[in-house]
Amino acid sequence: MPRFPLIPTIIVGLAIAVMIALGVWQLAIRLPQKEAQLAQLAANPSLPEIAFPRFPDDSLLFRKASGFCVEPVSSQLTGAGNAGFRFIVECRTGGLEGPGMLVQLGTTRDPGAKPVWKGGEVRGRISHAPDSRSMFASLFDRTPKRLILISDTPAPGLTPNGTPDISSVPNNHLAYGVQWFLFALVAAVIYVLALVWGERKAGPPQP
Repeated sequence: MPRFPLIPTIIVGLAIAVMIALGVWQLAIRLPQKEAQLAQLAANPSLPEIAFPRFPDDSLLFRKASGFCVEPVSSQLTGAGNAGFRFIVECRTGGLEGPGMLVQLGTTRDPGAKPVWKGGEVRGRISHAPDSRSMFASLFDRTPKRLILISDTPAPGLTPNGTPDISSVPNNHLAYGVQWFLFALVAAVIYVLALVWGERKAGPPQP
């Protein structure tokens, strides 16, 4: 039976306790929260149309919405996987649409395409705008993701957008919880093995 040195054992024990607490937090708190959010988002497409929101609100994802683009301020093509490139326009708005609005007006497979769109009323569904932050950076930057209106009607020369759906919202909290428990188990096993190996290397105690 290996002897457990006090200070290293306390440090490792605290680390394992933190890992277990994080696993419990993921399964007991974060998982039910995400499941409740997904249930709400699944019901959103059947709700009445609203004005495009002035500020980010993830509870409105996938709802039907409308906005009026007074003037296109800028535009860009961004990657959209198998769909090619998304044509996204930054709009100047007024009234209920608040301080600006992003609109996705269709897709194209031509990276050099230069669609022309002069603004007007847009109807579609609310989704998350492309986010340039890395996954690591997003862990520390809690700024809400900006919303975008995915237009039902494409701009001239573009392919219609796909309909955003709930499958794009990840629910990884079960996996995260299991990972933290596994980390705790691995840390405990490694520590015990390290103690056993250290004692065997040191040899039997001298008489």
